[in-house]
Amino acid sequence: MITTKTPYRISFFGGGTDYPLWFEENNGAVISASIDKYIYISSRFLPPFFEKRHRIVWSKVEVVDRFEEIEHPVIREGLKYLNFKQANGLDIHYQADLPARSGMGSSSAFTVGFLNCMRKLAGQKFSKMDLAIEAMNLEQNILKETVGCQDQIACSFGGLNKITFHKNKKFLVEPLVLPSGRIEELESNLYLVYLGIDRFASE
Repeated sequence: MITTKTPYRISFFGGGTDYPLWFEENNGAVISASIDKYIYISSRFLPPFFEKRHRIVWSKVEVVDRFEEIEHPVIREGLKYLNFKQANGLDIHYQADLPARSGMGSSSAFTVGFLNCMRKLAGQKFSKMDLAIEAMNLEQNILKETVGCQDQIACSFGGLNKITFHKNKKFLVEPLVLPSGRIEELESNLYLVYLGIDRFASE
């Protein structure tokens, strides 16, 4: 069994400049940080003793024979994108420290964690940037979601970073290395409040 742990992120500056419509003409940059709240995804090959071939557990429990029957869009399209074989039964479970659509990059954290989990289950090697770009492609081009590019990178790399977006679609991730005292000072002056509101980024 493979289990991945993917952080949520907070964004300090530059949000909006990570959308392709902006940075492909103007460049862009954000400062963001991952936090100590996570999305967990576990997967394994399901033994062939069950009535249905695949089991997907999120806010719903889906038991299906074919990927096309899966309701969760990232999982359904992600499995097809990754060329997983239908014959290999899959058991996929999702858990999270925060509610979905809370404005913390949760959808991209899910996509990054899912792709990471499934590629590791398949025994494949990849870099953090490979993972981020695959997540962007799945969300933006396959699922046609209106999302930027900072969340996928922040969730793939973790840490406190300046992320630069170039017109040629190249991305530069620069860790912001601060003395421990400055990190403690920053954290002691930050408050993160859950308002009980959910929303879709595209809206």
